Amino acid sequence: MSVVASKDLVKGVFEGRIWAIARMITRAEASDRASEDALAEIYKSSRNAHVVGITGVPGSGKSTLVAELCKTIRKSGRKVGIIAVDPTSPFSGGAILGDRIRMGELVGDEGVFIRSMATRGALGGLSRATLPAIDILDAAGFDIVIIETVGVGQDEVDVVRAAHTTVVVSAPGLGDDIQAIKAGILEIADIHVVSKCDRSDANKTISELKNMLAIGLGLSAPSAWTPSVIATSAAKKEGIDTLAEAIDSHVKVLKESGEWQSRRLTMAEMRLLKTAEDILRDEFERHRAGKIQALVKKLANAEIAPQGAARKLLEDVWKEISL
Repeated sequence: MSVVASKDLVKGVFEGRIWAIARMITRAEASDRASEDALAEIYKSSRNAHVVGITGVPGSGKSTLVAELCKTIRKSGRKVGIIAVDPTSPFSGGAILGDRIRMGELVGDEGVFIRSMATRGALGGLSRATLPAIDILDAAGFDIVIIETVGVGQDEVDVVRAAHTTVVVSAPGLGDDIQAIKAGILEIADIHVVSKCDRSDANKTISELKNMLAIGLGLSAPSAWTPSVIATSAAKKEGIDTLAEAIDSHVKVLKESGEWQSRRLTMAEMRLLKTAEDILRDEFERHRAGKIQALVKKLANAEIAPQGAARKLLEDVWKEISL
């Protein structure tokens, strides 16, 4: 991408032009070095959006909830950007786009931007381009950026270090009464949501979650914000206004208590470490070709131990890495 094109693209992002936002996010997904200066300029101008992470086990109704929440937020006139992280297709390597399909009714709203991203092997429930995409939407004037993760697993809790407010969605009838304990969900949530509350077994899930939350609060460090449990039904439009109000209240409490700045520092630390890991991973992938087969043969013949082989590979690769 030429210097002129970069400036035009950045200018278009700052003006909130959809074509520029989409192309800039595509560049971020491609990890194009030629776009680093443009992304750096955008990053320095992105400090206003409220980032909301929404996560939960698969099947909990996250996408439908996000769509209804977006409609409610839009009533206040605020612009909403949605980054939906989908599982990677094993065939194309792209996002399966299930979230985009379920949010189809939002497409005609000019105050809403939706982007689906493939995980492409990234752990933590986020895509590698999620964080740059947040910067782009922030710089483009979106007031709230919602990240919908691929679904919580044992290690998929990176969203808590990427968002100001973390919403964890649980649902009744998923065959696991302690969803909130698994994956460390109890610790990461600022707001708990029990979706599909119109179901007959929803009260049991709500009660168990509140009990676990009460126990957890007794063990955790004091905080200005007390996590709440909100029952919602996207199908019946119930509890969505309450959720939107809780999200706004959380930001207010964070800013009044001073915790807002500590969260920004946590997000900055995560950004630094993730970016460094991505750069090293890319360099390793680029330079390891031709250095593996000889070591593999030695390893297969037990002429070298796995740790020694790995260190030798890293030593050989490191000689060629240019950061």
